[in-house]
Amino acid sequence: MSRTILQPPGWMRPRGYANGIAAEGRQVFVAGQIGWDAEQRIVSDDFAIQTRQALANIIDVLACAEAGPAHLVRLTWYVTSREEYNASLAEIGATYRELFGRNFPTMSVVVVAALLEPRAKVEIEATAVVTEPSSRRRGRGPGR
Repeated sequence: MSRTILQPPGWMRPRGYANGIAAEGRQVFVAGQIGWDAEQRIVSDDFAIQTRQALANIIDVLACAEAGPAHLVRLTWYVTSREEYNASLAEIGATYRELFGRNFPTMSVVVVAALLEPRAKVEIEATAVVTEPSSRRRGRGPGR
């Protein structure tokens, strides 16, 4: 993927996210994912476990577009408790690195009063940019 991390001169480097990313390619938008499984059952009432499931769900949706965590350029997190989020940061960080590696897109975390699913504690939206193989960009893919 053609992408450039945007880091203004003199700014401290952020930990765990990028201040900005410029990317070129096919955009993939992932709807907010919560901590439920394929059968739409919340996997746990634990914040960190719900976060693991939401991140795994993002990976599953990205795979449908032949994309993965390395293609992410933005994550927006909606959390129902600042306290639970902060208390789970070490576990969330370890899970993030396990599932997404050292790919740190732009991120925002927003505290909300509630999410639509009553037991959900976190919802994460994602945007990815996937560079098309050169043969597809030029219209020389299979059958052409």
